Amino acid sequence: MRSDEVTLRPNAIAEPLFNQWYAWIYLIPPPSAAMFLANSHVKLMQSFAEDPQIHVAALTNPALAGGPFIGHGAEAAGAVRALAERTIRERARLLSLADAIHELDRLVAERGDGMSLEPLYAQIPAPLRGMVELTYDVNGQPAVRYFEPLFYDSEYYEPAAQSFAISLAASDVRGYGLSTPRLPRPGVLMLDVPFASEHLDALFRMRHTPGSYGEIRERLGVSAGDEPLFRSFFSAEPPPRRPDYRSSEPRLTYYGHACVLMESASTSVLFDPIIAYQHGGPGERLTHDDLPERIDYVVLTHNHQDHCLLEALIDLRHKIGTIVVPRSKGDCRVDPSLRLALERIGFPRVVELGPMESLSIPGGRITALPFLGEHADLDIRTKAGFAVAMDGRTALFLADSNNLDPKLYDRIHDRIGDADVLFIGMECDGAQMSWLYGPLLTKPLLRKHDRSRRFTGSDFERGWPIVERFRPKQVYVYAMGQEPWMGHIMVMQYTPESRPIVESDKLVARCREAGITAERLYGCKRISVGRGGGEP
Repeated sequence: MRSDEVTLRPNAIAEPLFNQWYAWIYLIPPPSAAMFLANSHVKLMQSFAEDPQIHVAALTNPALAGGPFIGHGAEAAGAVRALAERTIRERARLLSLADAIHELDRLVAERGDGMSLEPLYAQIPAPLRGMVELTYDVNGQPAVRYFEPLFYDSEYYEPAAQSFAISLAASDVRGYGLSTPRLPRPGVLMLDVPFASEHLDALFRMRHTPGSYGEIRERLGVSAGDEPLFRSFFSAEPPPRRPDYRSSEPRLTYYGHACVLMESASTSVLFDPIIAYQHGGPGERLTHDDLPERIDYVVLTHNHQDHCLLEALIDLRHKIGTIVVPRSKGDCRVDPSLRLALERIGFPRVVELGPMESLSIPGGRITALPFLGEHADLDIRTKAGFAVAMDGRTALFLADSNNLDPKLYDRIHDRIGDADVLFIGMECDGAQMSWLYGPLLTKPLLRKHDRSRRFTGSDFERGWPIVERFRPKQVYVYAMGQEPWMGHIMVMQYTPESRPIVESDKLVARCREAGITAERLYGCKRISVGRGGGEP
């Protein structure tokens, strides 16, 4: 054992950043990254620099939390202006790509009148030449097909825009990341390391395995001036060791929001990882110390920021065997390939599953299920519910699926049969489409259309038929965004009268009336999948 061996403290946070904005999956593929950069980040920073008080005043209204307002005080106007100017200068290529996307959409909309599109190839803007195809769909609507892998091999994929902000958490409170850039501040180390760097795996491995402080400092290129701060992120105390799970029955462990671990004595499957940090504050939680030493499979249900969290995925990358993702359309900026993005940032084994396709695992299989709704009616295919069969037990993880057509679940049941446990999200008052996807659009959306098209999951009337069809012994409402460690990516302000609470209460009550163990999950819970159900 080396004399300088240390472990990463359990409250050490490493936020992945893209041009100092909290990074989520749409900031990896160049076409979508360019659109968010041009249509959201730069515009927000310029607005704040010009009149910060508008943003400050807006965020005194809780109803506007999570909206297009930067969450810094007015004194940060100079720093935000400098970041905007540096972004425009250093990311000029990405901004030119966004301009080209706007121009090509305009050209195709104006000239795609049913006649051949071949004459338009000569007018494709330079940044997109050789990377797109112009097409019509079967209804005669013009469209642009993107050859997504070529963008990653081009000058428009810029790992230099990637970095990390490392700090120690004193509480769960963090600024909302999707509308506010991260600025340097005391106690935060801004580290220029691309997401795919293997040095990050060495750092995060030190959460559970002691490593050389001198070696990790050298690998990450920490300067002498930053060394005292970097040193504070480590401890000489060894971390607790989680005992291996050896029961003959599978076990489920809920870590908060939509993060659930299903494990047997031989296999572990982790869904939508979001792991809380242990900072000594209030609130029961399970943390990195409670995860198995190896995670055989990570399954991502869809690519929204609360289900595909880069912060957690990069942290866990060193212990993940295979990532399972829904198969995307993969040829448009609204539905980029999750597989390609994850492979590009350092995940070596990513498997795509289409609807009703399965992956064999020791003692069972993982099956992708069709997922309706919750994406504002956009043609986004990177979404799936999943059935996991493990050692004779089956659990369904439906995430935010909206049961728009109950006949779908009749057909799914015909294929997979009953389930022992059902997890279902019931956030049935979702935000309007522009909240998340607005920066990807090149044509203004009518307000009435925006208000109509929302990110909504199932309510009681749509959730109960799923329970009736699959006849589970246990039903758990999850993915409600209530945990305090979710605030940097979600802004949920539920009251007892909020519709998602009322509707999920109805489902839980109806299940209990039918003799089914049921609960709306919060924080953490260990669940037996055996005959009795409930706590192991």
